[in-house]
Amino acid sequence: MRILGIDPGYAIVGWGIIDYQGGRFTPQDFGAVLTPAEMPFVKRLQQIYTDLTTIIERLSPDVMAIEKLYFQNNQKTAIEVAEARGVILLAAQNSGIPIFEYTPLQVKSAVTGFGQAQKPQVMEMTKRLLRLPQVPKPDDTADALAIAICHAQMGGTELKLRIMKGR
Repeated sequence: MRILGIDPGYAIVGWGIIDYQGGRFTPQDFGAVLTPAEMPFVKRLQQIYTDLTTIIERLSPDVMAIEKLYFQNNQKTAIEVAEARGVILLAAQNSGIPIFEYTPLQVKSAVTGFGQAQKPQVMEMTKRLLRLPQVPKPDDTADALAIAICHAQMGGTELKLRIMKGR
């Protein structure tokens, strides 16, 4: 199964594609969609949508796994990230791939076995599980790969995929 992991944002959208087969992870490609701060916000959203649609078309994931949003303080940032997340979901929906959402706690638990793991621990385990020489940069890219791993660990069965496509 080919999984697209997404760490949503509007300045940086981390993404990573892994194949998961026979209990083994194989990274296919990863990176980040970057939008400049001086770009009008609606143009940033358009670029995110366009770039992710291109990535989906080029790499043909079977599913997309995305982190659920969690914010404590800054409402303005929360709204803008939620809007960016909306265009990300739209890109996947328009491409016909099932979407799965995971909380940060679920991602940490799936990747490290400990829901209260710190970010460096998650990044190190992501690097090890994918047999990468170093942690991908920016951090959002490593987070996206961790989200893809989470999907494989928590819900990425072929049966579940077939059921979701049948809906």
